Amino acid sequence: MALWLVLLLTIFTLSKCQSSTASFNQTDLQAAMTDMRSRSYYGFVILLKILNSQPNSLQNNDLTFLMPSDEDLSKFSITPDQLHDFLLSHSIPTPLVLNHLLHFPNGSVVPSSIPTRSINITNGGKSGLFVNNAKIVTPNVCQSSFIRCHGISAALTFDNTVRAPSSKPKPPSIEQ
Repeated sequence: MALWLVLLLTIFTLSKCQSSTASFNQTDLQAAMTDMRSRSYYGFVILLKILNSQPNSLQNNDLTFLMPSDEDLSKFSITPDQLHDFLLSHSIPTPLVLNHLLHFPNGSVVPSSIPTRSINITNGGKSGLFVNNAKIVTPNVCQSSFIRCHGISAALTFDNTVRAPSSKPKPPSIEQ
């Protein structure tokens, strides 16, 4: 009897921890979206809300979002099928404030939240910090959550020949 009681208490405790973690993620995301709205990144917030309404879309709140402005988003064509990949390719799977990014060696390659897409970090000194083709124009937008976010000057583009750091290069072919 005592063994069943211990087992039931353990299961109850684990399920309670899992549900509080899910609400913590949602609370953190809501706080980040409030910060985004306060700096006029409404389009990115709308895309996050759409993605977040889908099951299992955002499972990790340890993120850094790289957000194009509303004007840049309005120029970009995103279908509903591409939304997940678009938003996750505009994120790094760890929270990074600008000071962290500035300490990366010039030319560092970090993974995006899409394993096949990498983000190149270039410190241009006085001309600014760049991620792929975009300049960070509004650093440290998200201050009220564990999620970090930075405004960027354009939607990120990805070179198809660049592989994620975990992928292995193909051996050179030998022609005879």
